[in-house]
Amino acid sequence: MSLSAAARRLTLAGWSLPRRSCSTVSKTFSRTLPSLTRLPELNRDRCQRREITSSSVVQPLRSENKVTVNFVNRDGEKVTVKASPGESLLDVVVDQDLDFDGFGACEGTLACSTCHVIFEEEIYKQLGPISDEEMDMLDLAYGLTDTSRLGCQICLTKSLDGVTVRLPESVADIRQSDGSA
Repeated sequence: MSLSAAARRLTLAGWSLPRRSCSTVSKTFSRTLPSLTRLPELNRDRCQRREITSSSVVQPLRSENKVTVNFVNRDGEKVTVKASPGESLLDVVVDQDLDFDGFGACEGTLACSTCHVIFEEEIYKQLGPISDEEMDMLDLAYGLTDTSRLGCQICLTKSLDGVTVRLPESVADIRQSDGSA
């Protein structure tokens, strides 16, 4: 195996090597990829493992890490759930298997307005700025108000704990139309 091929394999495997250690690596390892996993034991001072900063790392679910969200559905019924900070309101509805007809038809791709939600004035002011794309989709929503947003664009934070989110009385979902123009 050439020196550059060995360095390429190490990079693909998530290792970082300073240039000066390449000769050490080529002399130390055999030609198989599994032997490269011994690198930290052999050359700790010169080579560093890439740190994993993935969101797939699962932490224990604790109630203190949860945010309470109160949904008021189209029938006026209040549905209260707990969700993790960082989740969008669309994620909460899907993950909690809430039965809100037609909610999130585009699965959060900003291609519809079926996750249209309405906030109280003081909560609406706490939310981040609205994008042009979100505004364009909201223009298509039924029951639009001054405090309307798309649930796929609202990520939960600790400051939203206890928030009440109202669903509009109707939803604009092209899948529900009969196809006649």
